[in-house]
Amino acid sequence: MSGENGVKDVTIIGGGPTGLFAAFYAGLRGVSCRVVDALPQLGGQLMALYPEKYVYDVGGLPKILAKDLAVNMIEQGTQFGPEIVLEAEVAELSNRGDLIALETRAGEYLTRTVIITAGKGALNPRVLECPGWDEFYSAERGVHTHVRQPEDFRDRRVLIVGGGDSAVDWVLGLQGIAREITLIHRRDQFRAHRATVEEVRKLEADGKVTIRTPYEVESIGGNGGCIENVVIYDGANEERAEVEVDAIIALLGFKPDLGPIAKWGLELERNSIKVSSLMETNLPGVYAAGDVVKYPGKLELIATGYGEAAIAVNNAVHYVNPKARVNPGHSTNLKIFSQDDGDAGAG
Repeated sequence: MSGENGVKDVTIIGGGPTGLFAAFYAGLRGVSCRVVDALPQLGGQLMALYPEKYVYDVGGLPKILAKDLAVNMIEQGTQFGPEIVLEAEVAELSNRGDLIALETRAGEYLTRTVIITAGKGALNPRVLECPGWDEFYSAERGVHTHVRQPEDFRDRRVLIVGGGDSAVDWVLGLQGIAREITLIHRRDQFRAHRATVEEVRKLEADGKVTIRTPYEVESIGGNGGCIENVVIYDGANEERAEVEVDAIIALLGFKPDLGPIAKWGLELERNSIKVSSLMETNLPGVYAAGDVVKYPGKLELIATGYGEAAIAVNNAVHYVNPKARVNPGHSTNLKIFSQDDGDAGAG
């Protein structure tokens, strides 16, 4: 199968780990492929949200930094030469005869099938609703909703807000980098993994971290365009305290938003796309995989996304060319990934 006049056999919407594995599998099956992503780089959340965090639950890798996993996924996913289109959010999806048209600001893209691997869609960070947030919300002014580079916090007094894994993990991740670290959470109990919380408690006992609960940020202050202090408030005991800081990292989670995808006529369940066991959506030729999909027993894991991507691609191949087998067999039996398995002749 090959692209003609810009038409691809498979277009993947989303360049995260699931989308990249789908691109690899499309290449393995010998079909023409395109990856479209709204972000300026491939890698999805691995690169955009937590590049310096370790990932532990990918088969064959005891642990790996998210950014390193992304680099490996990009190398694997692009080895067969898919077309890559970045900074191009797909605004509309519509039928164009036997083809599917994808409308973006970068132009129109035609394809025979689509595989949506958009994660949870646009992830809008939850913010602190307090005086000073709007004024100082930017990395340059000292207010962050995620950590891109730990070195950005070198020798700085950092206030981390949150009670989940990200907040507690970054208390550990900024050890030896930040000059001071204060962690506050609006509850006494943390939602993060118990073992990680215990590590942070040991740092507190050693005087390396200050933990204050149950506290929330009441206001943010500063001069010259940068934050200088934060007032935190304990509502249970009606106590306030001022903390001098150079940076705030508010790790309060994200509000998922499917954005334009929600208007394409797909059958949805809350903020997810309903799919069959073949990763089919209710729209002909449109498949989905990864965190964006919903079915009984669904697990939102990278490892699950890999399997779903393979299922989606193999069934998309069969959709394009009914003579092609759905199951390509094991990769170890494919000669340089190009063994003739009946996929030729999509036209």
